[in-house]
Amino acid sequence: MSATGGNKAIIAAFLANMGIAITKFIAWGFSGSSSMLAEGVHSVADSGNQLLLLLGGKRAQKKADKEHPFGHGRVRYVYAFVVAIVLFSIGGVFSVYEGISKIQHPHPLEMWWLPLLVLAIAIVLESFSLRTAIRESRPHKGDSSWFQFIRRSKAPELPVVLLEDIAALIGLVIAFFGVGLTVLTGNSLFDGISTVAIGVLLVGVAVIIGIEVKSLLVGEGAGDEDVAKIEAAILATKDIDRIIHMKTLYLGPDEFMVGAKISLPATCTMQEVSAIVNLTERRIREAVPAARVIYLEPDVYLDPNVSQPTTSSIVMLSSD
Repeated sequence: MSATGGNKAIIAAFLANMGIAITKFIAWGFSGSSSMLAEGVHSVADSGNQLLLLLGGKRAQKKADKEHPFGHGRVRYVYAFVVAIVLFSIGGVFSVYEGISKIQHPHPLEMWWLPLLVLAIAIVLESFSLRTAIRESRPHKGDSSWFQFIRRSKAPELPVVLLEDIAALIGLVIAFFGVGLTVLTGNSLFDGISTVAIGVLLVGVAVIIGIEVKSLLVGEGAGDEDVAKIEAAILATKDIDRIIHMKTLYLGPDEFMVGAKISLPATCTMQEVSAIVNLTERRIREAVPAARVIYLEPDVYLDPNVSQPTTSSIVMLSSD
């Protein structure tokens, strides 16, 4: 995923959330609605998360150094995991606490029309933010479903923004119904229940983001399609008999490492081996540009049924 597309969605979400947060806090101050307070905190948490994603993208652009020879691409995963923690603690847990407090100590709403107006405007603004995230995600989603895109994407920014925007829109609808029922019935219990529901929603989204990003932090390999392209590129090279074994590992959202042991004829000279390895690396990069770090180990495949191979079958000859 290009940083440009992800940044557009992040900035759009940040601007929407900051504007929404201000209006929500104003409405809470005048009406006393716990749903408005929970939604205001939710918007602030989302705004902070978007800043974290932007910061992570900036830090990931640092060049490789002695302590980080493979670069800093994986720092984007770290910041995305922090987003899950912020959303869980500040957004989710606070909303649940505030909702329970409102249920235990209910109080009537004042200026009931103000929170309803703010929520209606917020729903419209959040819809625009979600539409931007969807538009920026479509080129990266391809033919896969949205669930598959969120599950398999190696770049965390767009899936995180998508989940946050969806959660925000659902939370706004819940708050609207909570405040609306409170106004219609005069019972503040509905305001408290909707606040708890918003908190549970945010905790659920935070857990989903945390699980997905944790897998990226631990280390994921290339997808089946890229692996098939790499294998085809290797086997297309003359004199490579087979791939003895191969592993891939994402070093960051936009690049991964390939390590493979390839079988060559025992009669190859060192000069021929060097030419074969260089050609194969070039073909792999042409087939899959994201494969930027490649290690190929030439070897001679030994038939496991042969108990005592001859010396000539395992010794590589010099060009002299």
